[in-house]
Amino acid sequence: MGVFERISRIIRSNISELLDRAEDPEKILQQIMDDMQQDLREAKLHVAAAIRDQKKLETKYKENLALVKRCELKAINAVEEGNDVAAKELLRRKRTYEQVAQGYKEQLEEQSKSVQVLRTSLTALEAKIEDAKRRKDLLIARQKRAKAQKAISETISGMSKSNALTALEKMEGRVKEAEVNAEAIAEVEANSIENKFAALEDEDVDDELEKLKAQIARKKN
Repeated sequence: MGVFERISRIIRSNISELLDRAEDPEKILQQIMDDMQQDLREAKLHVAAAIRDQKKLETKYKENLALVKRCELKAINAVEEGNDVAAKELLRRKRTYEQVAQGYKEQLEEQSKSVQVLRTSLTALEAKIEDAKRRKDLLIARQKRAKAQKAISETISGMSKSNALTALEKMEGRVKEAEVNAEAIAEVEANSIENKFAALEDEDVDDELEKLKAQIARKKN
């Protein structure tokens, strides 16, 4: 599997499913990012190697073009000097260099296309990995929130089945009952005090009545 295909496979993978299965989602997500970065480094090395090969082909092509030109100039000189044998040999060499140059040219054109494709693929992968970096924290936050919500739901569900709540409700009932009893006792005590004050007031009135009768009797006598 090529490095570009491997990175694309990682990017296309269902990361959410991996997070759900993982005991430590943050750790596995970071490992995925590390793997992509390592593959990206390898991809860059492949692109760099392809560019070096392109430059080598270009150099060879230019060298053979230079040899073609040199043989042509030497052949002209040989003709001018009347040396046809040398001129023919130089023209044969020129033809050979032309054929080699054409071969390098064709390879160079193919290599240039390959390099362009690799550059485009690398740029696209870098963009996808940068996007994955931005999404990483969001995915972790979503997973943590889901985990917290699950824990809270389980806690609430557990509390509804807990004896602690039942005991608390019973205690609340006892407290309310005690409060009602206390209010009733306080009300009875208040009524008793009022009756005592009323009795005292009646005694005072009776005494005052007797004094009044005695006063009236003294006046008659």
